[in-house]
Amino acid sequence: MKTIQQVPLVQIDLSDETFSVNFMPDLEKLRSSIKEVGMIEPVALKKNGQAYQIVCGFRRIRLASELGIPAVEARVFEEKECDGIQLFSISLHENATGRGFNTVEAALALDKLVHRFHIPPSTVIQTFLPLFSLETNEKILNTYLSLARMEEDVKTYVIQEKVSRTNIRRFSSLTPEDRKAILSLISSLKLGENSLRETLTLLEEIAPREHQTIREIVDRPEIQTVLSHEEFTPSQRTERVKKILQRLRYPRLHRLEETFDEKRKALRLPGGLSVHHEPYFEGKGLRMELRFGTMEEYRSLIESLSTLPEKEAFQEMLTEKI
Repeated sequence: MKTIQQVPLVQIDLSDETFSVNFMPDLEKLRSSIKEVGMIEPVALKKNGQAYQIVCGFRRIRLASELGIPAVEARVFEEKECDGIQLFSISLHENATGRGFNTVEAALALDKLVHRFHIPPSTVIQTFLPLFSLETNEKILNTYLSLARMEEDVKTYVIQEKVSRTNIRRFSSLTPEDRKAILSLISSLKLGENSLRETLTLLEEIAPREHQTIREIVDRPEIQTVLSHEEFTPSQRTERVKKILQRLRYPRLHRLEETFDEKRKALRLPGGLSVHHEPYFEGKGLRMELRFGTMEEYRSLIESLSTLPEKEAFQEMLTEKI
């Protein structure tokens, strides 16, 4: 066990982030704790000439500087005591058993292991992925490495919206320009995992179909009008944008749906009676739905049903002349 030393903050190099993987850290609880009782655990530093390099405790040292604390307790590694990967491994293990890592921090750590400390990917998979509670396979490693290289606002979105690995991989398949365009769209919508996946898929399929870039699709007036409508809630924007994208992706299906709705309105059905087509207009036939609570309502609906064969709109719907 190393002896704990008091190290003046002025001797610590705050700009050296060799071992840092912080991204969007939540500092409020830690700030309150340091104000109330001070630092409970010592930080880890490495002697580096006349200064000290931070190994573990970036957030605590940052807050100590903000709060005007002159010195911190630290475990100090001498210059030639450990190499970089040993120190980084110590930092990762201490944080894993302490505060833990968010998705982007895990990505940054894995990226440093591969690209800064030149650890073979096979070793990273077997030795370090379990440290982040990740499955030990190449696909997982590549997913996180791709996230580490994405733009900062994309990383922020991944954290805030808890984006899944599947959708992270979808983001990674896009160009930086396409990611920027998509982010400008989805940031103002309310998308769950399935809706995000569907939106990304629609945009990827529409762009080549329309011979346009994703940016040009997002910049279409009908989409921008929805996004700029201040009275719409995020959920309302989402539904409207989704309909626009589906219309662009499936123009024939959209035309069939519009025509069917026109015919359905022409039937002037009572509230308890509705007619539906087969999903995506695949297959023949119609489906009728009745909703009633009394025998009188039932008889009324049956009477309405009996008049449908006389209506031209119903005949056209039934014979698929829509």
